[in-house]
Amino acid sequence: MIIILIALTSIVSFLAFSRNDLFDKLQFNAWYIKHYKEWYRFFSYALLHADWAHLIINMFVLWSFSSIVLSHFTIIYHGAAGLHFLLLYVGGTIFSTLYDFWKNQENIYYNAVGASGAVSAVVFASIILYPNGKIFFYFIPIGIPSWLFGILYLIYSAYMGKRAKDNIGHNAHFWGAIFGILYMVVTSPNTIKLFYNQLKLFQ
Repeated sequence: MIIILIALTSIVSFLAFSRNDLFDKLQFNAWYIKHYKEWYRFFSYALLHADWAHLIINMFVLWSFSSIVLSHFTIIYHGAAGLHFLLLYVGGTIFSTLYDFWKNQENIYYNAVGASGAVSAVVFASIILYPNGKIFFYFIPIGIPSWLFGILYLIYSAYMGKRAKDNIGHNAHFWGAIFGILYMVVTSPNTIKLFYNQLKLFQ
């Protein structure tokens, strides 16, 4: 499942790098969704990336955090594990754009691409499952506890989303993360207790 998502995203992104018509047709645009009913843009934008760095970072993070989530789904849902991971990923893709859709549906110039919202859903699902894990940045030898990273990430994304002074989809990051948390809590309520018990062991 993970390999298929990475391969599909990489192929479409690669094709769109040199085809502006494909890029324009698939990117998220709230105005076109509302006025031309191009609902597929709620999904297709996640298959596009602005450049190679954007693509590689998103796919690397997806690969790094997906194993924890998929292992949990395999234990709980057995053969339906792949389906649940897909629901988490696709759900994060859609949910992460709802705020920007509401905010920009009359702004024809607002566009967005990238799987960051879906990836954030996966990352935060893994944080709920393993809050005492460590997250490392670049080559810094000291890891940040996952739960602390999650708090800082949400605060930062919410703050930067309100400022809206760069081209990064901070709102998508924030709402994708929220969806990842909600999905785990709703589909596996016992993860709340698991999360709490692990935090008690944090030292």
